Amino acid sequence: MNYIKLALIGLVLGSTASVADDCTAPPSPTLPDGATATMEQMLAGQKAVKAFQAANTDYRSCLDPLVTAAEVDAAGDSPGPDLKATLAQLNDDYNASVSAEEEVANEFNVALREYKKANPGDSD
Repeated sequence: MNYIKLALIGLVLGSTASVADDCTAPPSPTLPDGATATMEQMLAGQKAVKAFQAANTDYRSCLDPLVTAAEVDAAGDSPGPDLKATLAQLNDDYNASVSAEEEVANEFNVALREYKKANPGDSD
């Protein structure tokens, strides 16, 4: 029975690594310089931020089942260093996507404040 369990863990580890390759973090968008941007450029930047956030949500949805499977396997009798490393990498990737999303949102908010400062008549 232990041989079957070990074989299944090996299959899960192998499939987790290959499926993780299918989960690709989206690139951060290029944001406008708020001090010099036009309204159209700011609106395009806002659209890019929203698309990035949606793509990041999809990326994390792709990672979720992999993290869950690795957590279940890591809670087993003898998870081994490879499984622990896989779980740590998946968690790092997930957390990095959250941080990247926060950073992009903060950068856009700075650009928006700069735009409003440079264009006081365009602000509501």
